[in-house]
Amino acid sequence: MAQKISEAHEHIAKAEKYLKTSFMKWKPDYDSAASEYAKAAVAFKNAKQLEQAKDAYLQEAEAHANNRSLFHAAKAFEQAGMMLKDLQRMPEAVQYIEKASVMYVENGTPDTAAMALDRAGKLMEPLDLSKAVHLYQQAAAVFENEERLRQAAELIGKASRLLVRQQKFDEAAASLQKEKSMYKEMENYPTCYKKCIAQVLVQLHRADYVAAQKCVRESYSIPGFSGSEDCAALEDLLQAYDEQDEEQLLRVCRSPLVTYMDNDYAKLAISLKVPGGGGGKKKPSASASAQPQEEEDDEYAGGLC
Repeated sequence: MAQKISEAHEHIAKAEKYLKTSFMKWKPDYDSAASEYAKAAVAFKNAKQLEQAKDAYLQEAEAHANNRSLFHAAKAFEQAGMMLKDLQRMPEAVQYIEKASVMYVENGTPDTAAMALDRAGKLMEPLDLSKAVHLYQQAAAVFENEERLRQAAELIGKASRLLVRQQKFDEAAASLQKEKSMYKEMENYPTCYKKCIAQVLVQLHRADYVAAQKCVRESYSIPGFSGSEDCAALEDLLQAYDEQDEEQLLRVCRSPLVTYMDNDYAKLAISLKVPGGGGGKKKPSASASAQPQEEEDDEYAGGLC
């Protein structure tokens, strides 16, 4: 380990020498300096000196940026972020990854930027769901701008699920609508049906029956929807909610069609209640059905005389 640390400091010294100017050397040699900083970072990393490895990667990034080598600068910023991840300093790590993504876009490699933002979103999920949503939405916007709709829709889907998890139903409804529109444009109709179910669940949790109805009506324009089991289930669900039929609502929400959806939507379904806590159509209880008979019996309890 000591040998690796010594080796790293040697590379740092060489890098600093390449950056110095003199009477005969008017311009720093940023390319050579960046190479030495990269070697130093690897040596520090192998010696488990992650803080020093992070600093070396940042110095490498600065050298590349001064040399207008944006792609390599971005890679170095990402590596610095990974060192911070290993140090369990996630917010700082994400800052450098976001900085890298901007450079990737400037460099003309937006796909790499979007993938970096996706990775940053995964890092933030256990710590800050709102930040993770923002990162996924940023990544989706980059892919959408490049007309990579499948990748964009997948990332919007991640954002939708996290918004539901936070019970931010207004934002989730808008996100799901965008997601469904993308799948419709790609002609992935079965996935559109599932997104419609998710939309209806979200709208009913917002207590907006009219908006839920509208989601279903709009989906009739999607080929195959009207004859699908998804459509039939949604019609039953809306009827149950409207008529406050708690038994029918539970039957739909606990059907495999719904419970096999993504976990966040399955939880929405299981927790859905009819407005007012029920009281609509219900099967009469045994005691209730027996009551009229009891009253009839009482009428003749004293005999005919």
